[in-house]
Amino acid sequence: MDTPMESNALVNIEMQPEYFDTPMNDVETQPTKNRKKKSIVWEYFTIENVGAGCRRACCMQCKQSFAYSTGTKVAGTSHLKRHIAKGGCPVVLRNRGQDALTPFSAPSKMAVNSGGPITPKRRYRTSVVPYSTFDPDRCRQEMARMIILHDYPLHMVEHPGFMAFVHNLQPSFNMVNFNTVQGDCVATYLREKQSIQKLIEGMPGRICLTLDLWNSYHTTGYVFVTAQFIDSEWKMHRRLLNVVMEPYPESDSAFSHAVSTCLNDWNMEGRLFSLTINQPLSEVGINSLRSLLSEKNPNILGGQLLLRNCLARSLSCIAQEALKEGQETVKKVRDCVKYVKTSESLEEKFLTLKQQLQVLSTKTLSLDDQTRWNTTYEMLLAASELKEVFSCLDTLDPDYSKGPTGEEWKLVDNLCAYLKLLFNTAKLLTSSTTPTTNTFFHEAWKLQLELSRAFTCEDEAIRRLTKPMQESFDHYWKNCCLILAIAVVMDPRFKMKLVEFSFTKIYGDEAASYIKIVDEGIHELFLEYVALPLPLPLPLTHGFVEAANGVLL
Repeated sequence: MDTPMESNALVNIEMQPEYFDTPMNDVETQPTKNRKKKSIVWEYFTIENVGAGCRRACCMQCKQSFAYSTGTKVAGTSHLKRHIAKGGCPVVLRNRGQDALTPFSAPSKMAVNSGGPITPKRRYRTSVVPYSTFDPDRCRQEMARMIILHDYPLHMVEHPGFMAFVHNLQPSFNMVNFNTVQGDCVATYLREKQSIQKLIEGMPGRICLTLDLWNSYHTTGYVFVTAQFIDSEWKMHRRLLNVVMEPYPESDSAFSHAVSTCLNDWNMEGRLFSLTINQPLSEVGINSLRSLLSEKNPNILGGQLLLRNCLARSLSCIAQEALKEGQETVKKVRDCVKYVKTSESLEEKFLTLKQQLQVLSTKTLSLDDQTRWNTTYEMLLAASELKEVFSCLDTLDPDYSKGPTGEEWKLVDNLCAYLKLLFNTAKLLTSSTTPTTNTFFHEAWKLQLELSRAFTCEDEAIRRLTKPMQESFDHYWKNCCLILAIAVVMDPRFKMKLVEFSFTKIYGDEAASYIKIVDEGIHELFLEYVALPLPLPLPLTHGFVEAANGVLL
């Protein structure tokens, strides 16, 4: 077994100058020429005398010369190793590309003894990074992927700065022009489309589509059609399938045309399950989509699985309604928070006053982004917990104007109480795991129940605050309660029991009619899947169907 000194021989050689080969008692004498040099670099360099007391090391590959010794001063071999091992020598670098998978190291000489076996010279390990080959086709693919992924303009490949950057990274790369990179992007799209097509063809169930609208400055609309489905391995997928240009996005048939285009493009006739629209639409447009949905999957509840808004969009609309009701008070609180946060000295005074008043809140003040209601909720919540400090802030800062009154702080407390319901539900959408519809049912029916109770509250301020919230949520609940209830019935922990319990709480004496709608819908879906010509894990005999009907009850 080698000693540590032997295993790090190359490092030791690199750290020591060559005059260590010379006896210490004769430093004035030049290194003995007859003594064999042990460094690996001498397999690539020769020593040449260029003058009195001056010698240089010459590379046998590229003929470059390097300082070696001047008088009694020896330069060592570290710079010679770098020239060979780290790509300084153009000849070695060119030869290195011939065997890209093998890291470069100097070939060892074979000592051949007469009549004896060939003994290889001991190798020294180097810290050279493995060399990889340059693949121009792969570079073009990655460039197209980068442009698509980050929405860069195609003309960027002709920008002088970008061209200079690529040339310095890899001079051997032939820079592409606009037409070439456009073709590469189309080729990337076709490859990705083929991959998704295979997923959809192997999909055992149906597909759900979500529609969004983006309007350009030229009043032309673009409908984004996104698909959600589960593959044969029970993995959930979300893919953007089409971006359909609609010259007249305000027309009642724009969304219907986009859905038809998507179904024809991906050959998904008869496989559509539900539609979700994240855009305000007239009743004529809704009926047009419902007719299309009923036509494309007539056995799926006759087009009833048409959702006008997803849960995230609905929560945002409900929160905006609440904030609009208290917008003057919210603005006053925002101004107070801004006044404190924009001055470091005043913020220090605020924290000092908080300690003096022994306010136990751990919240810190933060300004909100007015386009994101959850940040406004967090700002109001922190200010509400620190309202005692705001009330006494004028004792330390005479310039501080009067903050919200006691009644206004009460409104802020009520706002936080009902926004918290929305906030907790929205947190499910941003969780690390993929939330499922049955999870949303628990949050949605509780939210519906709380808003219904608030509407019958004796406090006029609470009724005034929650009335627009309840009207907005009722619109969502009316369109989505069926599909949410069907999803929770599929959960074997609850079946119909939770639906019966929650509907009784929400609808009271009228609950029976709503429960009947869910019961009929779930049986209709079950019978539709019984008729599917797909191999199912259990024999669907008549007795099995009757037994399953009993289980659903």
